[in-house]
Parts: sequence; C-alpha cells; structure tokens
Amino acid sequence: MRVNVVLAGLAVVLASASLAFAVSPADTATAQPVAFSDTLTTGMTGVDIRQADVGGYEIPRAEVFYSQYQYIVGYYGIEAALGALDRDATTQQFGHPLAIYVTDFADAGVDLTDDGLLTVTSDPEVDWVEAGEAFFVVDSAARTPGGPAIVPFDDRASAARFADRYGGTVRRWDELDARETGSTGERVRTQVEQRGAWADRAVKKREDLLDRPVSATVGENVSTLAAAVRTAEENSTIRLPPGTYHANLTSEKSVTIRGAGDRTRLVGDGTGTVLTLRGERTALSNLSIAGVGTNNTGEPSNASVANGSWDETVRTVYGYGDAAVVLDGAKRSLLSDVTIETPASGAIVRESDGTVIRDAEVDGTDTWQDGFMGVLAMNSRIVIQNSTFTGGRDAVYTHDADGLVVRNNRMRGMRFGVHEMFTSRTVVANNTVAGTNIGIVVMTRPKSNAVVGNRVSDSGVGISMSGSSSAVLGNVVTGNRYGMDLGSQRSTYEHNLVYGNDVGLRTGTIVPTNEVTDNDIIENDRYVTTGRGPVRVWSGNYWGAIPGRDRDGDGTIERSFRPTGIVDSAVSRSAGAATLARSPAVVMLRQFETAVPGLRAADVIDDRPRAESAQSGLSPSNATVGDGGVSP
Repeated sequence: MRVNVVLAGLAVVLASASLAFAVSPADTATAQPVAFSDTLTTGMTGVDIRQADVGGYEIPRAEVFYSQYQYIVGYYGIEAALGALDRDATTQQFGHPLAIYVTDFADAGVDLTDDGLLTVTSDPEVDWVEAGEAFFVVDSAARTPGGPAIVPFDDRASAARFADRYGGTVRRWDELDARETGSTGERVRTQVEQRGAWADRAVKKREDLLDRPVSATVGENVSTLAAAVRTAEENSTIRLPPGTYHANLTSEKSVTIRGAGDRTRLVGDGTGTVLTLRGERTALSNLSIAGVGTNNTGEPSNASVANGSWDETVRTVYGYGDAAVVLDGAKRSLLSDVTIETPASGAIVRESDGTVIRDAEVDGTDTWQDGFMGVLAMNSRIVIQNSTFTGGRDAVYTHDADGLVVRNNRMRGMRFGVHEMFTSRTVVANNTVAGTNIGIVVMTRPKSNAVVGNRVSDSGVGISMSGSSSAVLGNVVTGNRYGMDLGSQRSTYEHNLVYGNDVGLRTGTIVPTNEVTDNDIIENDRYVTTGRGPVRVWSGNYWGAIPGRDRDGDGTIERSFRPTGIVDSAVSRSAGAATLARSPAVVMLRQFETAVPGLRAADVIDDRPRAESAQSGLSPSNATVGDGGVSP
C-alpha cells in the first residue's frame, strides 16, 4: 500500500513539473512574420551568413510557427526549412507547423552577381509571403554562400521573369521536396573517402622530394648550411651529415634538406624561427630542431588588421610567432621524420596547400599556457599524419584550412589535441588523444567536418563540436569529464562508444537538429546533460541494461528511454529506479505526456533504444585506457 501511495505521489509531482513546460498552441490568425533577428535561426553556418552580410548578398529565408514551441524558428535557406519540415523528429520536437512564411523578392529588384549571388535594389528590400501562396524558382543560377538557392516570389509573373532570365522552373510550395540526398552521415562518409584518397595522393607525390640528387654536402663541398642554401641548385638535395648546425635562416629555393636522423641537429639562437622555407616543393627530413624563440604572438612587419575583426586579429597574430619551421607559400612541401623541441610552435604552415607533415615528433612545454601549437595550419589544405605531439598548447591548430586531413597521430598533455577554427570540410581520423582540456574541438562556425575513429581519454571533454552538417562517427571517448559536447546543428553522431565518463553526452542547442543514433552510451556516471530547448529525439542508441524488453525480436526495447528523465537517468545506479520505471504510475504519466501537446520538458528521448550494443568492433570488455588513450 505504501509503495502505491509513493508511486501515485510521484506521478502527481512529475505531471506538475511537466505542465510547467506546456506551450499553448499559437493562434494562426496572429502568427505574423517578425524581424528575422527575433527568431531562433538555423540553416547555414555563421561563415556563410557573415559572407552574405559583408558582401551585401541576400539569403532566401523562412519563418515557421510550431504548435508546441514558444519561439519562432527562422531558417536561412528555403532548402533548410524544407529539410526540417520533412523530418519526423521535427514534429516530435516542435509540434506541427501552424504558419510558414518565406521572403518575397517580387518587388525587391532582385539581381544576380557574376557568381550567382542574390542582390536587391529596392527599399524595403524584401517582404514576406505565406509559403502556400508563394511561387518558387528552383534549379536556377541563383546561389547563396552555402550553395544553390530556391528563390520565392508572391506572384507567378515575377517568378517566371526571374526563371526566364536566370534559368530554372517555377513551382508551388506543395511541389517542392526536401532536396536531401541522404543523411549528413552518408554525405560526410563520401567526403571522408574522397579526402582520404586526396591525402593518399598527396603523401605519395611528396615522396619524390626525398629522391632528388645531392648538390651540396655540408662539411664536404660547402662549409655551412647557410652557404649550402645559397649555392644549392633548384630541385636538388642538401645533405647534412651527423653534427650540430646553427640555423635561423631562410630558404627561397625548391630544395630538400636531409639529415642523418637524430644525430643531425639544427639549433637556433633562441630568439626567433629556426628555419623559414618559402620555395614550393621544399622538403625537410631526418633531423632534429631546437633553439626556437619564445615569441608566441608575433606579427609580420608588413601586416595590418584590415577590419579589426576578432578572427582577422587571431589569424594575423597566431600565424606569425616563432617556430622551429615556417612554411610560407611553400606549396606541395614535405616535413618528414623531424623531431622538434620548442617553447613556441613546432611548424607554422601558411599559404602552403598540398604540404605533408608525417612521422614527426613535437615536444612542447610542460605547462600549456607557456607554449603554443605543435602544427599551425593557416590558409593551407595539408596532411598531418603518423606524428607524435607532447605538451604545448594545441597539438594541431587550424585556421581557414578547409579540407585538411589529420590522421593517425598521437597527442598527449596539452590544452587541445586538434583545434579547428574557421575550418570546414576536414577529416580528423584515427588519432589518439589523452590528458587534454578538450581532445578534439571544432569551433567558430564551420561545416561538413568529419571526426572519425578517434580515441580520446582522460580529458575535460573528449570531442566538442559546433557549426553544422558534420559527422562524428566511430569514435571512442572514455574516462573524460564529458564524453562529447553536441553543440553543432544538422549533424550526425553515429557508432561512437561513449564509455566510463562523468557525463556521457552534453547537448544544449536551442534548436535541436542533430541525428544521434547507433551509439553505445554506457557506464557513464550520467548519461546526458542538456540545456534549454524542446525535447531532443534520438533513436536507436544502446544505453546498457535498461527497463523493458525486446518483445518483437527486432533488437529494440519496446519502451522509449529518457536518459535525462527523473526515473530513467538513475536506472544505471539504482535497481529501485529500474523497478519504478516499469510502474503503472510512470507508464500512465508517459501516456499522458504523449497525448497532451507540449507536455514535455527540454529532455532527451530515445524512441527506439537498442537491446544490445551497436558496435561490432568495440565494447567495454575490450576497450581499455592506457598511456596512449584507449585501445581495443
């Protein structure tokens, strides 16, 4: 009797708590467009939006009023709105769309630049029209910084004139489709293959730089390295026998500088960069470097911060400090088998597309605040692989380095392992990271990044993502304070093992649009923590032994699982919670929540939790934490 009273009381408490989050459906008659800045926006990266703002370009937009969400959601791009409205999860999270408005370009004097970007000449520039009343031009020459654009008008004649001038066809709202070619995960998997193939080709092509004929041997036909750099022939090798060579010099030539392993040492005077390489197809191989200066915030003598923006300041300052090696305009170059001891950066790579850094060792400062970057890639699509980074600030820092590949490296004891800023379409794969503040962090409005097969342990956060349209696939995060921070939008998190962390996953985006599926989120002190926003609907994850049965034999539990709920969040720590989760009172409350619109807190719900692990290659029984991270 006492148990029934407790359960009934709990049901009342939980129902009351849920009612506090109920949202009254909006009256469609009063659902009128608002200033777009007053909406919760999604649909494009901040980089794309900023590029449009700075250039004076227009982005077609949509505003959607949902029945179970108190905020208006603004979409940059009609395609983004279509994609969201086509997903079942959107209805589960926000309710049904009550009103949809799109920008109207009929009276805006719309035109296209030579690059297809939209401009307008009228004031006011654009108006709003109900989506069901609008006419849309698809497959025209119109673009936004993020890709092709669907352009809406409030009358067929205006749409037809635009299509006659710029191509495309005119359609109504109900004739449009989501124009999605599969999930983000599928698209980024294709990107991983393509980027990996590009990296393989780059590595192979750089190998011939190690086979150039020798034109100078220091100590034989030339006395110093500086003299060898002055006299060496282009496309030849400068050979450095075992010994110590004083550097702090610059090479403008396309040459290979090759030592005899660790017995060949380049030593600077401790006041600047040891070696600056500016010739395309330059190579540095088989030697060690020390004597680097300590300046981590240098600035080129001819540089200025053109617009005073924060990102330009960072780019200018970060990219010009002291380093063991600076590659400046040295496209298609190679650093191979180089060992670096540095209080500043190891290698700074500026404007040097196609460069490969492999089999390197960078030993930074014991305290990260005193050091800087192992490799700093700026405006350079490069490959960093099979290298070891210890100490310093960040092992790999990237800035406007779209398309680079960071793979099969080992990183330990720094602030961040991989730190991407303003960098998109990258692959960070199969790296082992341990003992950091954040193992892998992708930030500052990027898109289409792939974080695949990495192992992060003993860190504050294993993997932290922002931006959009990215994929986090097949990673192992264990023994961290937070396993993963899901701060991105329209991204896929799939087949990851999140094991033994204080908190498995942390999510806080106000407009939840991520796909979280087929992950193992097990034996964490807490499954998930979340911030404000509507319910986040995930599907098909394995949460360990949870209440419920696989009655249909399809591999899923017959009841949904709420890892942030009052009851379900405790099932891994308390047998009593598992019993309570099956109680009639809690079952009744769940049915009530499902039936009443808006009666759900800003929680996480897995609507099809798995009965068994989703991972075929990794499990808690064969994943262990060691000095190098996690190993199967």
